Amino acid sequence: MCGIAGFCDYNDDLSDEAVFWHALAKRMGNRLKHRGPNDSGTYVSSHAAFAHTRLAVVDIYGGKQPMTSVIDGLHYTIVYNGELYNTDELRNELTDLGYRFETKSDTEVLLKCYIEYGFDCPKKLNGIFAFAVDDERRSCCYMCRGRFGIKPLFYSIENERLVFASEIKALFEYPGINPIIDRQGLCEIFGLGPARTSGVGVFKDISELKPGYFAVFDKNGFSSKQYYKLKSYKHPHSYEESVKNVKYLVEDAVTRQLVCDVPLCTFLSGGLDSSIITSIASEKYKNKGKKLSTYSFDIAGNEKYFKPELDKTLVKNVVELCDTDHQYLQCNNINLADNLCHAAIAKDLPGMADIDSSLLYFCHLVKKNHVVALSGECADEIFGGHPWFHNKEAFEGHCFPWSPDLSVRTNLLIPEIAHELNIENYVNMRYEESIAEVPILEGENQEEKRRREISYLNIRWFMSTLLDRKDRTSMANGLEVRVPFADHRIVQYVFNIPWSYKCHNGIVKGLLRDAAKDRLPEDILMRQKSPYPKTHDPAYEIIVRQRLANVMADSEQPIHKFVSSRAVKELLKEKPGYGKPWFGQFMAGPQLMAYLLQINYWLRKYEIEIKL
Repeated sequence: MCGIAGFCDYNDDLSDEAVFWHALAKRMGNRLKHRGPNDSGTYVSSHAAFAHTRLAVVDIYGGKQPMTSVIDGLHYTIVYNGELYNTDELRNELTDLGYRFETKSDTEVLLKCYIEYGFDCPKKLNGIFAFAVDDERRSCCYMCRGRFGIKPLFYSIENERLVFASEIKALFEYPGINPIIDRQGLCEIFGLGPARTSGVGVFKDISELKPGYFAVFDKNGFSSKQYYKLKSYKHPHSYEESVKNVKYLVEDAVTRQLVCDVPLCTFLSGGLDSSIITSIASEKYKNKGKKLSTYSFDIAGNEKYFKPELDKTLVKNVVELCDTDHQYLQCNNINLADNLCHAAIAKDLPGMADIDSSLLYFCHLVKKNHVVALSGECADEIFGGHPWFHNKEAFEGHCFPWSPDLSVRTNLLIPEIAHELNIENYVNMRYEESIAEVPILEGENQEEKRRREISYLNIRWFMSTLLDRKDRTSMANGLEVRVPFADHRIVQYVFNIPWSYKCHNGIVKGLLRDAAKDRLPEDILMRQKSPYPKTHDPAYEIIVRQRLANVMADSEQPIHKFVSSRAVKELLKEKPGYGKPWFGQFMAGPQLMAYLLQINYWLRKYEIEIKL
């Protein structure tokens, strides 16, 4: 895992001022040092300047970047953020084609895969990746991002020059790229946030390379093309065959993602998804005479206020079953509140409030002992674990099912701003765009069609939000987190499995539970969903209420440009736990207040200019 940044211009010769461009690339890379604390490097050619910060995970000494290969006298240089999980297969395939390798790193394998297969190379990859190649043969810069966007990649075109980076903050080091927000950006923040439209960087003139896309920048300019998208087809297998195939795919994904040369652990909540991963990983470790390390997270004092399950009891059962070296981690209300600002900086945007700040803190603690972790994200989006897969409102609603009531947000805005932004229309436009993308399967009835739409929306939007959160909070601490359930083979296969299979016998995620029957005891298998821990302690709400009240009492704070003081005061007067969740399942009143705090800090810290 790493940070990448750079710029290129194929109508100009950068070598004339190589020292200046080298220094600029280095400054961009320095803004990403948290993503790669082990090493750094820069590269300047006639038409491109790259920077790389490295978190060494595989081939500690041989994977230095930027990495250059020379084939037939032509230079190819790569900067890469990610991990390939089919490195060995690709290396063998390329060796048979005559390539020779000087390192054991997946970086060299990826670079030579690009040299051999060109723009089609991502179709060969199993992994998480975002990379750029300065290609002397084609006189272009090739950029590519993984199928589901687990690793980020943002870009801007400044004076006909491509500028790119893993995180937006690095782009601001380039002259002429400034933190400006226009109407679209405000609609993203106040209408969709903490979700974000794929391809939209929120800041004006900053874009994101979409998941499943590659881009080419040459003397003719910038172009992008989709190389991967979900396909709809009639599921060919019986229920028993489906269970068997899911079991194989999950076990294979976890096994592949255990490969590394540094300490590895798993996140263990005691729930179904993390317990499956821990069971497989611990078994593989035992076969090598090793003991797996695991971590569980909780909010101090939460047991007084929230008891959907006895999490610690279930965690203890899995730890004993799998014989892992386990640590229980906690954070308190002050940790949660104080890290709200740090989480916004990690993401370069307001995020999931204390859901982000707690994970940021936990990743900080895990990084003290480990460099790589496996986590259970994405299973709920793929196998239908969220409540909105099952309720009537999601089927009948014409909106994103995790955010059904926009009035909670829009009523907080100054009326003139609300009128100017017309957030309802913007969000509906994004919803309609997404629905139009859903791959149609001929012959499906209306209920099956709607289930496919909801499944697609969850993969396209909600899963992306969680993956974005996981990358930024972990990489802000130099910790690599892998997500086996986001393996594209699993996602594609399960996408077409009938709902009657996914929810077998009316049991939520019944298919996945059956696939894990030989691994986990009944109490773990049948555990109801208990989301990532958030605080239910009224003391936390008191803290964020007071901090938001202080912000609103200061007329110089930038959030006053957008939110109504009267409306926020009414929010602050509401009873604890105000209203229904405004995003997801558990983001209600306290998280809304925390989100406003993040917005205000973000506006102030980045010195954002508003252009409506």
